[in-house]
Amino acid sequence: MNLLDDSLSADLARSGTGLDAAMHQRFEALAAYAEGTGAQAILFTCSAFGACIEAVANKRPYMPVLKPNEAMVAEARALAGAQGRIGLIASFAPTLASMPSEFPADIDLRTALADGALDALNAGDGAQHDAMVVNAARQLKGQGCTAIALAQFSMARARQAVLDSVGLPVLTTPDSAVRLLRRLLGA
Repeated sequence: MNLLDDSLSADLARSGTGLDAAMHQRFEALAAYAEGTGAQAILFTCSAFGACIEAVANKRPYMPVLKPNEAMVAEARALAGAQGRIGLIASFAPTLASMPSEFPADIDLRTALADGALDALNAGDGAQHDAMVVNAARQLKGQGCTAIALAQFSMARARQAVLDSVGLPVLTTPDSAVRLLRRLLGA
């Protein structure tokens, strides 16, 4: 099932208080509701709330609770191996300031911003969004990347276009998370 509180990001930005007790309580309420409906695992989809997600997970050691990027980062590590270079594409500039630190320090990580892609998607132009993501992937391939990771859940729609264009493995946050949750739940 999906639960959506689309005010979380706006409230975080507006409050100026960061991930305070009220924000932690909102995450706990969402998790408790999901658990109460019978959910066997929880996947949160915004990386800005890491501390809140960790608090939810710490309170539920008996069930998988994932941050949005952790499964993709683990798969990127496996793909990078000893000599691989991972290309990380974001369509939201602040992601490129925060997300690289989630990758192990020994991964050769290159980043690219698909500038304007998020605006195109928000305007309903999925084809333009995908083309901008593909362009960023081509740049990263030119820098010697051996795999591409798409940072935002909203970018997963461009996976096949990127794969067709650059011919490299392409990781997305939702695909990686679902694979990990299936393993953890024994499915």
